[in-house]
Amino acid sequence: MFSYLGLALLVLAVLEIPLGIVNARNERTDLETKVERDASFLAAFSEDTLENHTNPRALAVAATDYSVKTGGRVVIVKHSGVAIIDTNSPAPGHPRTFATRPEIRAALKGGVSTGIRYSKTLHQRLLYVAVPASSGTRVTGAVRITYPTSSVDSRILRYRLMLLAIGGLVLVAATLVGLRFARWVSAPLARLETVTAEAGAGDLTTRAKEEGPPEVRSLAASFNHMISELEQLVRSQEEFVADASHQLRTPLTALRLRLENLGGEATDSVRLDLEPALEEVERLSRLVAGLLALARAEVSSPERVDLAKLVDGRIDAWSALAAEREVKLEANVSGVALAGRDRLAQALENLLSNALAVSPPGATVTVSGSRGELHVTDQGPGMSAVQRERAFDRFWRGGESGTGSGLGLAIVKRLIEIDGGQVELRAAPGGGLDAVIRLRTT
Repeated sequence: MFSYLGLALLVLAVLEIPLGIVNARNERTDLETKVERDASFLAAFSEDTLENHTNPRALAVAATDYSVKTGGRVVIVKHSGVAIIDTNSPAPGHPRTFATRPEIRAALKGGVSTGIRYSKTLHQRLLYVAVPASSGTRVTGAVRITYPTSSVDSRILRYRLMLLAIGGLVLVAATLVGLRFARWVSAPLARLETVTAEAGAGDLTTRAKEEGPPEVRSLAASFNHMISELEQLVRSQEEFVADASHQLRTPLTALRLRLENLGGEATDSVRLDLEPALEEVERLSRLVAGLLALARAEVSSPERVDLAKLVDGRIDAWSALAAEREVKLEANVSGVALAGRDRLAQALENLLSNALAVSPPGATVTVSGSRGELHVTDQGPGMSAVQRERAFDRFWRGGESGTGSGLGLAIVKRLIEIDGGQVELRAAPGGGLDAVIRLRTT
């Protein structure tokens, strides 16, 4: 926009500055020509008076009449440079000599002298024209007319102000047109940027309006096509993972039942071999369940969730298992947050499951927090800084035993980030792990 206005201003300057200069030159040239013509007329009229010293009154009347009508000062001098007529003479009857004035000397030598000078007496600029008065080839005197340039300067100033006003109007019009054009271009781009941000945040159902200039419409169409293809690709991937996970659950369940049945009839040595197989089947079942949970973690609008109520419900659900493992569950939560209720509940269940799995008998698992921040703290062995950094990677298994599917914390991270939240692991005071969930509150 500023470059557009700068270009408009440059064009106006290129057009109007020469116009102002040419107008000023023409105005002054026209004035000089007019005054020179008048001076030549008075010089011709004064020839007889200067040569024969006759009819001086008629010449004085003509000079005075011209001075009254035009505001110019008329000085008529003899060849000696002494004035016989001066319409601005301060002391009539006491002729002044102008022989020292350069323009008078030039005129008395037969030349025409014109120019502009500043009068310290009158405090203004004056145009002067001096022409010779001659009889045949002999110069008998000179006529000088001085004319204030204030009138022509006023006309020049008015013309320049008019050019400035026209330039201002053109600049205002160009600004209005530029603003409208900029909005026509920038508004669709701004909306396209918003849609791009929404798509980057995970909303692949968003689409851009195909509006504005042809280039912007083409860009919006290309963006919509790309998002449509990406949405179809993601949906196909999610459907594949969900279908594959669902289809794997049945044969895994059947396999586990067969192994358990074999274990009931097998000898002790065979049973020892079957127990690791059952553990691997169980781990594979958890892995499939985790994949299915990730595939079903779809984006939906978050709602205001009462954190205390939701945490109390999860504590009640896990209290039986905690009592069986001789682990105490405590909750101290308040406030509300914006989140998907089911997603947050599932994330809490995964964190509680992990905390109970690593807590020794007699330990306490605490869920605390307020203002959209939850802490699930256990008294287990904890993790090193490197382990905490990698804990959210899919299929990474850390800890002392290295058991589990490696998807629990990855699922937690995915569920929390869907609603614009964050999750991290910290070292708990006194040992153990502090899983921190930060949720939006507005």
